[in-house]
Amino acid sequence: MDLKKVERVYTSYAGVYDRVFGKVFHEGRESAIRNLALRENELVLEVGVGTGLALPMYPRHCRIVGIDLSEGMLAKARERAQIYGMDHVELHRMDAGAMEFSDNTFDTVVAAYVVTAVPDYRSVVNEMIRVCRPGGRIIMLNHFRNGNKIIAAMEKVISPLTKHLGWRTDLSLHTVLEGTTLQVSRKQAVNPLRLWHLVECVNAKPTAVNGSHGHHLNGSLNGNGRHKLAVSASVASV
Repeated sequence: MDLKKVERVYTSYAGVYDRVFGKVFHEGRESAIRNLALRENELVLEVGVGTGLALPMYPRHCRIVGIDLSEGMLAKARERAQIYGMDHVELHRMDAGAMEFSDNTFDTVVAAYVVTAVPDYRSVVNEMIRVCRPGGRIIMLNHFRNGNKIIAAMEKVISPLTKHLGWRTDLSLHTVLEGTTLQVSRKQAVNPLRLWHLVECVNAKPTAVNGSHGHHLNGSLNGNGRHKLAVSASVASV
């Protein structure tokens, strides 16, 4: 998979994504957000926000920033944000493997059905670690390769086929986490068929010697749904 192909595939899904995948993956999204227990003014990044299906699930006392590579998906997310009057949400078209945010910007990073749908999962995971503050949380909701040898073998066989649909089935959680500073604090099997997992990790990267400086985003959706961005520096809580 390459970025242009991923963008084309998911833009083509934009019009039907909610009907085809919305209910199937609803429980996983709901479980991920329900258990976050977000604090007031907590800054959350949703990587691969898609059509914004999860946006109404977040409490309004926190700040949500959503990014996606697909302009078609983002157009749907902007419509949803306007319909629900979500002025606590900001949306950007951005490559998750090369984010434009400063280090330690976010308290929590959520990536639902993303890690196995990108050309370079390692760069995406490293970017999530970079933009999340030390001690912050990184939540991945994804299908990872099954521990059962028979099922794992089947997943490896069909992975070249599913790549044409925009995702892979042969990536294990161990491979994703190997060599990173992420420490798993919770793992939960979710639907469909309990073959998907909600994995919550603590970002155990070291804190800078002179203090860790994050950046809070100030901006809002304007009338046509496009985002106006301004960034101001602040000290991130650890």
